[in-house]
Amino acid sequence: MTQPYPTQLHPTQAPRTLAEIAEALDARIEGDGSLPIRRAVHPSEAEGPEDLALAMDKDLLALLPGSKAVAAVVAEGVEVPDGIENRIVVKRPRYAMAGMLDIFEKPVHAEPGVSPQAYVAPDAVVAPDASIAPFAYIGPRARIGAGAIVLPHVTVGADAVIGDGCLLHPGARIGERVEMGARCIIHPNAAVGNDGFSFVTPEPGSVESAKTTGRVVGTNVLIRRVNSIGTVILGDDVEIGAGATIDRGTVTATRIGNGTKIDNLVQIGHNVQVGTNCMLCGHVGVAGSTVIGDRVVLAGKVGVADHVKIGSDAVVAANSGVGMDIPPKSVWMGYPAVPRARAFEQYKGLARLKRLFADVSDLKKRLTAIDGGPVKVEAEKAEQQE
Repeated sequence: MTQPYPTQLHPTQAPRTLAEIAEALDARIEGDGSLPIRRAVHPSEAEGPEDLALAMDKDLLALLPGSKAVAAVVAEGVEVPDGIENRIVVKRPRYAMAGMLDIFEKPVHAEPGVSPQAYVAPDAVVAPDASIAPFAYIGPRARIGAGAIVLPHVTVGADAVIGDGCLLHPGARIGERVEMGARCIIHPNAAVGNDGFSFVTPEPGSVESAKTTGRVVGTNVLIRRVNSIGTVILGDDVEIGAGATIDRGTVTATRIGNGTKIDNLVQIGHNVQVGTNCMLCGHVGVAGSTVIGDRVVLAGKVGVADHVKIGSDAVVAANSGVGMDIPPKSVWMGYPAVPRARAFEQYKGLARLKRLFADVSDLKKRLTAIDGGPVKVEAEKAEQQE
């Protein structure tokens, strides 16, 4: 695993000095580096000189003069108010914040070993340093990797593989044969390895006729279930949000690449292939057999149709509906989604409609007046009807 910071401090080892924190963040320090630091806090919540004020946002700088903190973290190039002589100066505030929260992380509470109130199948393999909490279920032949934490009410199905250092929050459901890489995080009530939503009719049904002809010709007299005998494979460092669902493949596997982050309440259909380091935000829905490249960002409530291909590094704006392939390194938006420039043209056109209707109405009145007014027009209509 690539550490985000060159001299990352272990989360459980609270740094004792301002200099240690700066070193962990690969940041510049100004003032007394020997100052002891107990907490990282909002400037308004500092309680004493051992609190480090996080003032990387320019709006928070104004709070520093009234803060009880004597040290702060600030962004490079900003003017710091008087009174805070001890500071850590960072280049990219949001990235530094991630490192800061790693340093001051508050890990979940997990008792070592296997709780006597958990069920572990006799032929399951659990690493000696893994933690299995009360009321967890570990199915037959499942494997739990070194340092993995399985919290209460988690179910791990038969033949599932949980990689080293994974964290399964309460209520997570890991289906049979699911394979999970190292350091994955599954948040509460996420379900990985559900059967796919896959059904078929004996003859072409309403959906097939609607797709091909635009009309409903067939009828769904019988709907037969298509079993999902595949699985789900998660790469290393994948994170699955609360309530998210990932369907297993029909025959092969639904795959999520290394480093991909999936937000709460996201639905990933069967046979979907998601690349590395993607970000799928809340309420995204991806239909079956879609292929998503590397480093793709799908903003909130994006819907993706089945069998669509989205190229690497593409970004799709919130509330968009993707119904066709998207090329790499492009920005799409709208419903249906189109390239960003075209979407803006459409929005401008809609905004101009009111003015356009007014202009057409005015032009119609002028033409009517030129032709002799409404009386003449009505007379000409009557003659045409005769």
